[in-house]
Amino acid sequence: MHLVETMAYTGERPWHGLGTKLAPHQSIDVWKQQAGMNWQIDEAEVRYVVGKNGVGAINAFPEQKVLYRSDTKSPLAVVSRRFRVVQPGEILEFYRDLSAGNGFELETAGVLREGRKFWAMARTGQSARLPGRDRVDGYLLLATACDGTLATTAQFTSVRVVCNNTLQIALGEGKGSIKVPHRSQFDPDAVKRQLGIAVSSWDGFLARMKALCDRPMDPDSVDGLLRRVLTYAGPDSKTPVVNERAFAHVRSLYEGGGRGSMLVSARGTAWGLLNSVTEYVDHHRRARSDDHRLDAAWFGQGAQIKQKAWDEALKLVA
Repeated sequence: MHLVETMAYTGERPWHGLGTKLAPHQSIDVWKQQAGMNWQIDEAEVRYVVGKNGVGAINAFPEQKVLYRSDTKSPLAVVSRRFRVVQPGEILEFYRDLSAGNGFELETAGVLREGRKFWAMARTGQSARLPGRDRVDGYLLLATACDGTLATTAQFTSVRVVCNNTLQIALGEGKGSIKVPHRSQFDPDAVKRQLGIAVSSWDGFLARMKALCDRPMDPDSVDGLLRRVLTYAGPDSKTPVVNERAFAHVRSLYEGGGRGSMLVSARGTAWGLLNSVTEYVDHHRRARSDDHRLDAAWFGQGAQIKQKAWDEALKLVA
């Protein structure tokens, strides 16, 4: 079963081959329609039946509420009364002024998990070329969920064009994203003000990428970094165990099997090693489907592995 319910994209066909292709520079209203985000999350109070076989008195449970889709009436989640809903359309509206006056261009948007999670991602216009024609573009991803699994999250993301590897860009003070919990009101203008450091964070990210390209790696250093990053909790939940299958796979990507692994920027460098980890997480890590893998790579355990690899790589050039 696919996690992706509906989506739209411009440019190259995305990771799983799903979605509706749009011509560039479409309006936000077209995106809402084609990405399947032109519905509302409605609310109702929780009620339950006291009695046998569904027959009896109907009582209310005022501490919680049911969220459901306005179009299909399908249930989405039962949440606290204090839960603040962010609508699918609000995620796309966030980009209206950014795309009109700030050079942003929507590239993908869609709905996951039958409407429980939705996202949009836009190219920021920032781009960098590393040695050997290795291009990295900047994006802004905004996503939320109505089932409590994800706060409304804005994060800058880089995409390495040769292999479509994604990496979160730190926004300063080690923070990779801005999160608005659902007990708070989502204020898009406040989030944009917090994201105002985007230009300086991209410049810092570019400097670090170039430093990683200039950092040669010997075999022992490669093995050491991978064994620190590719681990899982052992039987006692305290001692990490190296994932030997993942270690072998990433090592083979680094040694020439990965897309872009033989470019000047990547061959035998810390940048190449980092990208062998990100390629593994984004494209090869075991998952029920490609879109399950993407969900983990952006928001779940895969994202944590990539962050750990980035942190370990930066220690090499500190």
